Amino acid sequence: MASPEPCSTSGPGTRTVAVVGAGAAGALVAIQLCETAARRRVPFELLLIDPAPEAGRGIAYSTLDPRHRLNVPAGKMSCYPDDPGHFVRWLCHHGEPGVRSGDFAERHRYGAYLADTLGRAIMAAQGVVTVRRLRTRATGCHWTGLPGGGAPQARLELADGRTVEAHCVVLATGPSRATSAWAPGNLRGNDRFIADPWAPGALDAALQDGQKEDVLLVGTGLTSVDIAMTLDRPGRTVHGVSRGGRLPQAHAVDPLPAATCATPLHGLSLAALRAAVRQHIGRVMRSHGDWRPAVDGLRPVTAEIWASMSTAERAQFVERDGSLWNTHRHRMPPATAEAVGRMRRTRRMRTHQGRLASASARPDGSLTVSLTTADGPRTLPVGWVVDCTGPGLRLSDTADPLWRSLLDQGAAMPGPLSMGVATEHGRLRGADGGTTRPLWTLGAPRRGELWETTAIPEIRAQAAIIAEAVLDPWTAPAPPATGGPARRRTRRPTDTSGFPLSTHAAATAYRLGVDRLLKVRTGAAQALRRSVALDPGFALGHAALALIGHECGADVDVSRALADARRAVRERADDHERSFVAVVSRRVLHPPADGDAALLRHLEEYPGDAPALAVAVPTIAFSGLRDLDGTTALRVVEHTAPAHGGSWFHTSLLAFMRQEQGRYDEAGVLAERALAAEPASGHAMHALAHVHYESGDHRAGRERLQRWLAHQGRGGTHRAHFSWHAALHELALEDTAAVRRRWAEQLSPGKVYGVRALVDSGSLLWRARLAGAWQGPFPIGDVLDTAPADVLERPATAFVALHSAIALTAADDLPGLRRLRVHALRADEVQRCVIAPLCAAFEDILEERWTDAARGLERLLPRLPAVGGSAAQREVVEETLLYALVSAGRCEAARDRLEERLDRRSSPHDRRRLADLSV
Repeated sequence: MASPEPCSTSGPGTRTVAVVGAGAAGALVAIQLCETAARRRVPFELLLIDPAPEAGRGIAYSTLDPRHRLNVPAGKMSCYPDDPGHFVRWLCHHGEPGVRSGDFAERHRYGAYLADTLGRAIMAAQGVVTVRRLRTRATGCHWTGLPGGGAPQARLELADGRTVEAHCVVLATGPSRATSAWAPGNLRGNDRFIADPWAPGALDAALQDGQKEDVLLVGTGLTSVDIAMTLDRPGRTVHGVSRGGRLPQAHAVDPLPAATCATPLHGLSLAALRAAVRQHIGRVMRSHGDWRPAVDGLRPVTAEIWASMSTAERAQFVERDGSLWNTHRHRMPPATAEAVGRMRRTRRMRTHQGRLASASARPDGSLTVSLTTADGPRTLPVGWVVDCTGPGLRLSDTADPLWRSLLDQGAAMPGPLSMGVATEHGRLRGADGGTTRPLWTLGAPRRGELWETTAIPEIRAQAAIIAEAVLDPWTAPAPPATGGPARRRTRRPTDTSGFPLSTHAAATAYRLGVDRLLKVRTGAAQALRRSVALDPGFALGHAALALIGHECGADVDVSRALADARRAVRERADDHERSFVAVVSRRVLHPPADGDAALLRHLEEYPGDAPALAVAVPTIAFSGLRDLDGTTALRVVEHTAPAHGGSWFHTSLLAFMRQEQGRYDEAGVLAERALAAEPASGHAMHALAHVHYESGDHRAGRERLQRWLAHQGRGGTHRAHFSWHAALHELALEDTAAVRRRWAEQLSPGKVYGVRALVDSGSLLWRARLAGAWQGPFPIGDVLDTAPADVLERPATAFVALHSAIALTAADDLPGLRRLRVHALRADEVQRCVIAPLCAAFEDILEERWTDAARGLERLLPRLPAVGGSAAQREVVEETLLYALVSAGRCEAARDRLEERLDRRSSPHDRRRLADLSV
């Protein structure tokens, strides 16, 4: 007999990881392995062994029937435990822009998501991880010791006759296939018995045109529900039979949050556990009117409870309670439940409690089946019997040759109740109880240990743990951040502020990105993306991307970038990098007060950190530190001055803060000094633009902006905002033709997009309307079309929310304003206290309740600094107040405000308005 033909390997010394199975579990492990290895720069070869044509689908997600949906909401199906919205965002970018986290996506779409995410992970790991797909099955796995007593190594036998060797093996084989041992012998050999309904073409005969014979499904779980919908047609009844006769319960259309059990459940006897769970469900039913939050609240402690049970209690639970648990825990999507309900109401689906006792063939080839049911014997004529009992629980009974070989040689041992296999954190125990072999599994094979282990939320967490365990021995320890034994090492590069960077490969790209960010020039996001592509483990690069996406409106997947930063910082970072990532995390994920506190702590420790200082100051790029009196940012800028030594960047920020104080002459001198040192400094030019506006020097201000935009500002990333400043001068000068021209050439949608269009273009249109400077069609709808719905109605920051409210008011969108107000009431404190009442005042304006609107806006003006941004940006609220005061007939109050403004700065427009009010 010829020996098996070996596969070629990547060469001597190459470390190899074999993942057997490329369905959902295998794809999730492969994603984590590729991304973790790319971050750590750990080279290895990854073998994906599976006969399927496409990785990621497996049996569960290969179905093309659009009626087959996930039975878990999309918001819980991300590949990443630390980025729960990843799948929802993927759907939004792949043809389903309106999808929400509570929606139930088609299963086929989830298979495409897994395949796409795996493909991206493989591409990102190029140069570090070499991936080979072997489209065949693994039929055996044997372990041999390396020469000299080294670690054991696996030799995998493949169905095509080849063998491959691997240093580590991950068995992602999914659930055991059903054996159909329950079926009578004469039925198992009949062509009308479908043992595997998911096999390609298995249902074709029952789906042929004209076929209306009834069908019997053995099993009434989620598999049965899917097959019933596929086989449903007029004139046919689909019967289902099972021991309990229960179909899965349905998910709620509007689900309530999970309710934690108030009684500790760990360590209770099974009888006491049943009583405690019944009491928990009763309490939740009384308080919520729904049992589902009670069951969902048990999920985090299910594995702990299962582990605390004795073997006898586990067996009793499976026998007596398992079916009831599964029907309530593993539920149908609402749309599926509605379809099944229609089938049952029209008698096209019927369920029976009992079992199939016998089956016999009829002359026409169909079957007569006898059921033993709770209501007595029953005979049914059917065309087909379909095994929908689901996967087998006892892996020890498996006929799979791979698992059989591991069990027979003692490399694996059955798990509790002989369900699955025994592991330690996913690493297989051998017959001797040890875990000496680098052999892991996840998902269904751990059923005996964990009970709940077949859903994506459990499997993705297990995949991340396995990736860490596989790669940890191959990862060189990071050098100590400070101190430690003397060793030969290369000098660490530094960032633009002089802080050491934990990367060499990405240092240049990162410095370029930060330089462009500090100068307010284009290309920052591209350079930062380049930095993390060169070094996926570079936490600062990921954090900076998340920051500019969150606060500057850059085209960045903020959640993904932040998750990457937090993963990377756990593996390789010094104290400065950890602190900066913590600042970004707080600003993205927590209320503004928490983000501001983290930023202040960081700047106290690292006052010379220019990017962090840029975040603190509410200038053109960031919303800054938010406080009612607006003095915190000023104190930070003054406190950090010694660390920056009069640099052009710090001088630019100081110029901006001085003009916010009303010290315009000093601010102008500082801005000119910064521009002399760095003519392209957007922050300095921005400060100077404010000086000209607040000083009433509108003609000189417009001319200076025009010159700068034509030369040094050509590469500016916020050119629209400088154009907005120029338009403010033109509004003050009442040069309406120039305002219209600037809109068309520099601020109209197509020239400006997204958040920038809201902040600049939208607010300018509203001010132009209030000033009577816009005649004819009002293009605010075009502005709204450029902004995603979540930015308009679910903005992340109060600053964006302010401008969303303005744009919605300009568009006369009363329902949109109300939705924004509801969001603000559920958001952070600033949105609750400022944006929500602002929306209410704007609603009064749209409904022409002028007195109420004016009163509401007057109360809000002192609170506006907490929103962030500049006084010139927030001035749009005062402009709206003036309009409301005049409309309410409160002309004297309007005159007082205009006179106070004219005392501060000259404005032809304000002078004319004051004259009109005095007539």
